[in-house]
Amino acid sequence: MRNISRENQINEEIRDKEVRVIDSDGTQLGIMRTEDALQMSIEKKLDLVNIAPMANPPVCKFLDYGKYRYELQKKEKEARKKQKTVQLKEIRLSTFIEEHDLLVKANNGIKFLKEGDKVKVSLRFKGRERDHVSVGQKVMESFADAISEFGVMEKRPALEGRSLIMIITPKVDK
Repeated sequence: MRNISRENQINEEIRDKEVRVIDSDGTQLGIMRTEDALQMSIEKKLDLVNIAPMANPPVCKFLDYGKYRYELQKKEKEARKKQKTVQLKEIRLSTFIEEHDLLVKANNGIKFLKEGDKVKVSLRFKGRERDHVSVGQKVMESFADAISEFGVMEKRPALEGRSLIMIITPKVDK
């Protein structure tokens, strides 16, 4: 047995006394008793579907319910296909990274940002490097400058445990 909800009531599931009826071609037939509307749907060999249950009186339409559900599923699938999920890509830097290596990592970050993903930049301090957090801050700033054309800093570099972490999001073109 189908789960009867107010949204997709069809044929005998409609319990209202009166309904506003719309023909399959979109013309309004007016307000009538539900029994009369059901009888008309049987004659037309179509289903009576409650398309606006919260209206007063509820709006029902003559249509092929199977085809209607198929069209809705097709639209939902199309909407999901066009939807882009944003991923968080990570780039790891080191405290004493060379300029060329930093630019290579920045180019990877730019590639991620162009694809619409967020970039998490982390710099891990090993051993005594922890005493030189300011050096790590400078490395993060130079990385941010290198990709500033394509991304905006969402979260400034912050020390979390032994790592310095920064998050960059793609720039939104207006």
